[in-house]
Amino acid sequence: MTRLSSFAAQTLQRQIHEGHYPDGSALPGQRDLAASLGISRTALREAVSTLEALGMLRSQPGKGVFVTTGKGRTANDVPPGPLAMSPQDVFQFRAIVEPAAAALAACHADAAGREALQAIQTRMDAALHALDLVGASEADLDFHLAIADYAANPLLSSAIRSLEEPIAYSLRLPFADPGGVWAPADEHHAVLAAICAGDAAAAHAAMRQHLIHAAARIGIAFTNLSFIDLSFATP
Repeated sequence: MTRLSSFAAQTLQRQIHEGHYPDGSALPGQRDLAASLGISRTALREAVSTLEALGMLRSQPGKGVFVTTGKGRTANDVPPGPLAMSPQDVFQFRAIVEPAAAALAACHADAAGREALQAIQTRMDAALHALDLVGASEADLDFHLAIADYAANPLLSSAIRSLEEPIAYSLRLPFADPGGVWAPADEHHAVLAAICAGDAAAAHAAMRQHLIHAAARIGIAFTNLSFIDLSFATP
């Protein structure tokens, strides 16, 4: 997200939590809401899209945007994502490339890199403790992008970062399950432990399981991923 859309998403999230916009209520029209937040309508739309992916809002064409926080969602109730990419396609791509990135990061991340990953995860944990799903999802994205960078493969990192927008969208979706908001963080800790231990195989397996479970939390099941079970040896 841009800085302004992140600010708007944080502000709207806080207003929803404080009851300014109760569950089931409609947000003001885009023009009035953007003016009240001091941002452009473009930044507002991005903020609303973020909160919709996180399960706090739902757009109803011709009717408006309504507060739905805490309701969860079904597999048939996923909002449209960016770049016309389905969550199924995005998760499949991620399940192929991100375990490899995690394995390579276990081989190449130095002490500073491992500390940076730990700091990002600490930020995500703190956001979840504060019920700040916007902040948690931003830290979640930072964690995955940092792992791609620490893989020490510029082509792999570039490929993942070129799809930052749909990846960010896909990782927000599981947070809509109010009973499972801590699951991504718990799975991150397993990935992080393997990277810090320099265990490439364990990092690959932990990231693969994280992505399979994240997809399952929004009703996407992968049953044919055995072809990507690769072996990684530490140099």
